[in-house]
Amino acid sequence: MDFNWDEILKGAEDWTFLFEIMLRTTVMYLTILFALSVMGKRGVKQLSVFELVIIIGLGSAAGDPMFYKDVGLLNGIMVFVMVIVLYKLTTYVVFKSESIEKLIEGSSIYLIQHGKFSIQNFAKEPLAYDEFFSEMRQKGVTHLGQVDLAILEISGEISLYFYPDSDVKYGLPILPHLYAEKQRQILKEGIYSCCWCGHTDFLSLADKHLCPICSEDLWITSLNTIRIP
Repeated sequence: MDFNWDEILKGAEDWTFLFEIMLRTTVMYLTILFALSVMGKRGVKQLSVFELVIIIGLGSAAGDPMFYKDVGLLNGIMVFVMVIVLYKLTTYVVFKSESIEKLIEGSSIYLIQHGKFSIQNFAKEPLAYDEFFSEMRQKGVTHLGQVDLAILEISGEISLYFYPDSDVKYGLPILPHLYAEKQRQILKEGIYSCCWCGHTDFLSLADKHLCPICSEDLWITSLNTIRIP
């Protein structure tokens, strides 16, 4: 089978179009830099959902004029101008209206309050326990008793507020090897945490204990160690 290497390498255009691509790419690259500078620092750091949509839209508008000969540079630049205008208009409206800000940007959500999961809030977010525990472990957390508050910010980052060492409570372990030691039957009385909601209590010997908060019956031996930064 014979291959047309010219067509494979450069498509239907002639070789001179490669130099045109270089020019187009340079122009759109400079346009992107200008657009991001106009949008401000928040346009390139800690994107909200709204701003992520804007960046994706700008990327699409920039890509086509770079290598499609039938798409003029002015077409792409006009898309950039309109996106920036609409972005500025939207941010102005968001600044003026709290309800529109919540609709577009969303709002911060408490995931942990006083060492326990806020189950109702947690259920609203597509965030798995493993992913959440991983985020906390990276900040030195070993169990929920060390954490007073955990807040999911609109940027997607998680803010943690810790108890002072003197106020650390017993809490649900989040280290993988400890969290895997779930049990229904309590063979040794002691302090245990519900693996679903983090409720912590003293449990006596029994074949089964139902959590008074979430009615689940899986428990893990609690920890009360202080956090090591």
